Amino acid sequence: MTATPVAAAPGYRARHTLPLRVEARRQLRRRRTLVIAAILALLPFVLVTAFAIGGEPDSRNNGRISLMATATASGGNFTATALFVSAGFLLVVPVALFCGDTVASEASWSSLRYLLAAPVPRARLLLSKLTVGLVFSAAAMVLLPLVALGVGTAAYGWGPLQLPTGGALSAGDAVARLAVVVGYIFVGQLVTAALAFWLSTVTDAPLGAVGGAVGLTIVGNVLDQVTALGNWRDVLPAHWQYSWVDALQPQLEWSGMIRGASVSVAYALVLVALAFRGFARKDVVS
Repeated sequence: MTATPVAAAPGYRARHTLPLRVEARRQLRRRRTLVIAAILALLPFVLVTAFAIGGEPDSRNNGRISLMATATASGGNFTATALFVSAGFLLVVPVALFCGDTVASEASWSSLRYLLAAPVPRARLLLSKLTVGLVFSAAAMVLLPLVALGVGTAAYGWGPLQLPTGGALSAGDAVARLAVVVGYIFVGQLVTAALAFWLSTVTDAPLGAVGGAVGLTIVGNVLDQVTALGNWRDVLPAHWQYSWVDALQPQLEWSGMIRGASVSVAYALVLVALAFRGFARKDVVS
């Protein structure tokens, strides 16, 4: 089905088609949404069990390991550790799933052409699905630290956040810093979200869009480990994915997070633009 002009029927309003609440309700009722929520909510319990079985974390004081070493110091420290162990891969999956399993799933069910024949304008359909996908991705980012904070506080107490570089933040300041961390992680995942969304518009296979986005994100992580690339790594979103550690210092440092957010948003805007441009010209037959 190609994009063709449609005569407006009495009372027809393009911006009223496919309301966000309808799309959100559809996505919320899907089994994969419940599975993702369950996995994210269970992770803090798994970590607490692991620490209970394995004893105190390694106390070596060298960068990332020191963050893990403070995991059992307080609920805030446990939350930071949960984010650290999940940001590199686990949180990538729900973002790729919610944004990649959007247009492609409709095509695989052969319902996409009926949505467009309703008629739902193509730009409206993409905007609705992208907005809901990003909202669900943000909810996944918030769910994990919220559960971790509750579980960590119950297990290790409500106290200051022990910083990897030394010193501590009060519990109130710790919550604010953790909010900054969650916000930055979400912005950093916009590349994966946009990549998955673009792939969803060019394939009828949802797993292809989701798997492609996750796979390319992993490739970016691998390339970032190739030190021979030198300054070229600065253009890789993966190079900045742990810049949020700068928020866990006595004096919050913004420079790394600003650069990382800029790279992520730039890639995301280009990929979303490609998705809208390509889908507007696509011959939809499924």
